[in-house]
Amino acid sequence: MDIRTKPLSRSPRTRWRRVAAVLLSAMLGGTVAAQGGPWPDARQLVLVVSADWDAPRGRLHAYQRHAPDAAWQAVGGGAEVVLGRAGSAWGIGLHPRQSGGPHKREGDGRSPAGAFAIGAAFGYADADAVASGLGYRAMTATDWCVDVPGSPLYNRIVDSAAVGEAAVAGATEPMRRDIHADGDQRYRAGFVIDHNPDASAGAGSCIFAHLWDSPDTPTAGCTAMAAPRMQTLLGWLEREAAPVFVLLPESEYRRLREAWRLPAGAAP
Repeated sequence: MDIRTKPLSRSPRTRWRRVAAVLLSAMLGGTVAAQGGPWPDARQLVLVVSADWDAPRGRLHAYQRHAPDAAWQAVGGGAEVVLGRAGSAWGIGLHPRQSGGPHKREGDGRSPAGAFAIGAAFGYADADAVASGLGYRAMTATDWCVDVPGSPLYNRIVDSAAVGEAAVAGATEPMRRDIHADGDQRYRAGFVIDHNPDASAGAGSCIFAHLWDSPDTPTAGCTAMAAPRMQTLLGWLEREAAPVFVLLPESEYRRLREAWRLPAGAAP
């Protein structure tokens, strides 16, 4: 998928699976009891747990399984990550809508909580210099993610050389931050977190996992980590494994762990 010209989402087949999971959840009173949990095709999981809704930090764990009914197995150890400056809030993704807790809005400084498909990898390096099973897109000086809620290109990464400068007017997310933001290296390597795949206006946009500026510097709403951990994830994640990114405060992780068939033992 070319993330320069399409919404930050996966295939129509994946979106239909998400809808089916939500419908099943509604029938079951807000939980999904199907074999394998609400994302039965997933064989890779990136799980982040924070202390509470307002915590700007969390701990990341990676897991894999070989079949929907198999137990998740840890891959490597945990790693510290930083979240939005205001913590986290329920986003829009693979999970059914939740009633408790805050809900993600554009510009609120919160990272989306819930479960999300993982999209393509991106970065500053040329495509032939990066090997990732997610697929990789080399960003250029004309690539922008549109975070303007009223724009028809909202929540898309587009090339302004193709769509025109007027189409990205007001956008504040250049994908080459090293060029547009005084050498900033945070987008030097990362991957798309598929929040708000249908681009609902104002529900939040341009959500990525990317490099941190420092372990004490929160993000505007993404999840950021040290470069070695990012490189490990990019080398491990595979598109064919239907990887899922899950971010939850500890209380919600404990509440939903069995229904979502999440691994035990993750803690912030």
